[in-house]
Amino acid sequence: MIIKELTTLQEMEQVQQLEQRVWGISPIPTHQTLTAVKNGGIVIGAFDGEKLVGFSYGFPALKNGQSYLCSHMLGIDEAYRSQRIGEQLKHAQRQIARTKGYSMMHWTFDPLETRNGYLNLSKLNGICDTYLENCYGEMQDGFNKGLPSDRFEVHWHLESDYVEQQQQPEIVNLQPIGQFSIDQNELPSLKLATLENLTNDSYSLPVPKDFQQLKQTSAECAMHWRMMTRKAFVALFSQGYVAIRIAIGEQWNDYIFVKKETLALGGNTYENY
Repeated sequence: MIIKELTTLQEMEQVQQLEQRVWGISPIPTHQTLTAVKNGGIVIGAFDGEKLVGFSYGFPALKNGQSYLCSHMLGIDEAYRSQRIGEQLKHAQRQIARTKGYSMMHWTFDPLETRNGYLNLSKLNGICDTYLENCYGEMQDGFNKGLPSDRFEVHWHLESDYVEQQQQPEIVNLQPIGQFSIDQNELPSLKLATLENLTNDSYSLPVPKDFQQLKQTSAECAMHWRMMTRKAFVALFSQGYVAIRIAIGEQWNDYIFVKKETLALGGNTYENY
């Protein structure tokens, strides 16, 4: 597998073709992606021989006087998934972003898609303390159709000790904030504990292992998980906790949360992001 930065019109056209294969939607115009890469944006491709099988696309962003790279899209050809290509693309993206002067990267993902969450938090040491309700409105592609497009916004502190040294935070006094159960229809259900006055060192929250399969089985159950986890995530983030890991279990996966100030994020932690 060859991972490299993409800069030409021909390469942007290859990205368009892969976008259509992955999501079945109209791709980003090449004039936009080309303009982005000429002005601080980064497009990276993964090639199997001459075939583009994965890409990431990010553009420069600015908020509260601080610049960062907004990593907007990452797509992998279906036949090449589960081969760590996404992880390779992110590491290459980080390396190139640092050479261009970025110290922070942001991107979003559906918090109930735990494969993405495991990569973003457990492998890359991204963190999340920002929950975006119905971030993109009602989406119609196969992955997102039928549910509010709620998202986690990941913050990747590119030069921090936490990321640079792949630090494993100490998890102390872990307390579940929700209980996973199977209902009378043999569907997973979530019952939340109190979400007020959270003071424990760390918390865990169970989520389904395969949300795409759950959506196909029961749209009502999928909506239950969207709305219940939304309450929990918003409460935890508002009280100073950040999502840092996904722990893989046999029946479900758990998000792990700790206080943000316990992490070695460096001097500028972008508190207002």
